[in-house]
Amino acid sequence: MIGSEQLHARILERLDMTREIEDEELTQLIYHVLKEASEEEYLSLDEKTILGRELFNAFRKLDLLQEFLEDETITEIMINGTQNIFYERNGRILQSGKRFLSKDKLEDVVQQIAAGSNRLVNEASPIVDARLPDGSRVNVVLDPIALDGPIVTIRKFSKEAITMEQLISWNSVSEEVSGFLAGLVAAGYNIFISGGTGSGKTTFLNALSQYIPKTERIITIEDNAELKIQDVPNLVRLEARNANVEGTGAVTIRDLIRSALRMRPDRIVVGEVRGEEAIDMLQALNTGHDGSLSTGHANSPRDMLSRLETMVLMGMELPLPAIQRQIASGIDLIVHLGRLRDRSRKVLEASEVLGYEDGEIRLKTLYKFVETGEQDGKIQGEWRKYGEITHRGKLWAAGCDA
Repeated sequence: MIGSEQLHARILERLDMTREIEDEELTQLIYHVLKEASEEEYLSLDEKTILGRELFNAFRKLDLLQEFLEDETITEIMINGTQNIFYERNGRILQSGKRFLSKDKLEDVVQQIAAGSNRLVNEASPIVDARLPDGSRVNVVLDPIALDGPIVTIRKFSKEAITMEQLISWNSVSEEVSGFLAGLVAAGYNIFISGGTGSGKTTFLNALSQYIPKTERIITIEDNAELKIQDVPNLVRLEARNANVEGTGAVTIRDLIRSALRMRPDRIVVGEVRGEEAIDMLQALNTGHDGSLSTGHANSPRDMLSRLETMVLMGMELPLPAIQRQIASGIDLIVHLGRLRDRSRKVLEASEVLGYEDGEIRLKTLYKFVETGEQDGKIQGEWRKYGEITHRGKLWAAGCDA
């Protein structure tokens, strides 16, 4: 069978590179080349349709990546050089039989992605984070760091923001726990979402944000804009920026948090805290911006506290007790997410931050997911309540209770 590489070369030979070719003209050219190829070697209608789509994507979109991006059942795409492409579907990692035609073609796609996010990636600056027009998050690593060719990892997000109702239907959280959290968000509790990579932190943050009163002014701060807060008219979205070719012009998460404090926010939502910006976020939480939300990588609520201490120390030298008091005063609740062995994502624990006492931050578990068995390869369990929230002042002030 005539391969797409040969067809690609034939189309390239006939393209008039001295002018811009419209999509319709390119489609016609592809059709004629496929018709000629079919006369040489019979191609069925299905084969011509598949080849036509692949060829159009190669010239106009993101080559064979486009097929993966358009498949809504795929949540992650991993390209390990030209020879190996993996993808995640329903929590399982699968290998694709498709390959990029050449390293140059893959690098062309990488440059197209980077340019679309106004980012630069080359041998001098071989690592970049970017995003696609549909909001998908992209990480690229090039030579000489990546020894086997360009490495591209794409985390896809649903085109529509996932609601708490959907998470309940997927058994990622119970109605009781979601109702409890809804009351805390509405009342202005500061909530931190922790979890490992791929545990669904951003998705859950989006779902929680639906309970923020629509009359409030919200400022979101992210490395790459992923949040999809819905139906909030007074919404300001800020995104960090890398340095330019000369090494200047960077705008960090720290810069954005400081600037956000001058924008009269009711709530600040920081997509993810990874480093020294933790000190600025805690200062915001401790200066009247109740109801703020953020996420971070950790293995448990207790581990999240330890990581926050370390991140604050990255940005400022302070005595550890002072840092711990800031954390205990600023964060009201930690919601911990996880991915179980059946690849399902769940809220595993909700813990209240009680305060600082006897040299440590005290935590109180309010809800916890407890496994009860396994059925048809799916983990069964329930969310057990371990206690009532202790600090109810914000609930009373908001005229509600939980």
